[in-house]
Amino acid sequence: MNAATKADLTRDSDPALPRPTSLRIMLVDDHPILRRGLRDILVDAFAGAVIHEVGSGHDAIALIHSQTWNVVVLDLSLPDGSGLDVLKRVRELRPRLPVLILSMHTADQFARRAIAAGASGYLTKDAADSELVTAVSRLARGGRYFGPEVLERVAMGLHPDREDRPHERLSDREYQVLRMIGSGKTVSEIATELTLSVKTVSTYRARVLEKMKMRTNAELTRYALQQGLAE
Repeated sequence: MNAATKADLTRDSDPALPRPTSLRIMLVDDHPILRRGLRDILVDAFAGAVIHEVGSGHDAIALIHSQTWNVVVLDLSLPDGSGLDVLKRVRELRPRLPVLILSMHTADQFARRAIAAGASGYLTKDAADSELVTAVSRLARGGRYFGPEVLERVAMGLHPDREDRPHERLSDREYQVLRMIGSGKTVSEIATELTLSVKTVSTYRARVLEKMKMRTNAELTRYALQQGLAE
C-alpha cells in the first residue's frame, strides 16, 4: 500500500477527533455469529485493521460520537430500532463517514430509502462473502459501492410507474410500521419495539391506511405479504 492510499484510508472528516493510524471499521449487527463471520473476512483482507463489533444502534451511535471510524457496516434490522434511523443520525454526527448497508432485505425493499438517507453503499447479506472487501475498500477511499441489482432497483424506483406501488408513497417510519403490521405485530408490540407511544404508532398506522387506500390491518398484511415486505 503506497502512502497516498494509506492516507485515503485513514482520512476522517472531523478535525476535532484524532486521526486513526490504521483502518477502523465498525460492524453493527445484532447477530454475533454473522458479525464474527464478517470480522473474519475483514481481518484476512485488511492487515492491522481495527474492527469493532456492536449489536445495537444505541451502542453504534455512542461510539460514532466519541471515536473516529473509517467505515461503518450497518444492518437495517436492529433490536432497538431501524438501521435507517441510525444512518440518519450518523449523517448528523459525521456527515462524511462512509456507511455500508448490509441487509438481509432485497434491494427493492430498502436500497432507494437507504441511499436517500445517505448510505455510501448497499449489499445484501447473500453477497457479503464475495463483495464485502471490495465494498469496504472503495468506501474507505471515499468512493461508493452499489451492485448492479441495487442500481437497477433504484432506477426502477425512480420510474413514474413506481406510483403503482402504494408503499412507495410512505415515509420511512410509515414503511417500517407497514412491514411490522405485515409481520403480524400489534400496535402495542410495535410501540415497544420502536420505543414510541401507542398513540404515535396508531397515528402512523392511520396514515399508512390512508395513503394505501385501505381500511384494515388485514388488508395491510395481505399487501405486505404479496409484495414481500413483511419482516
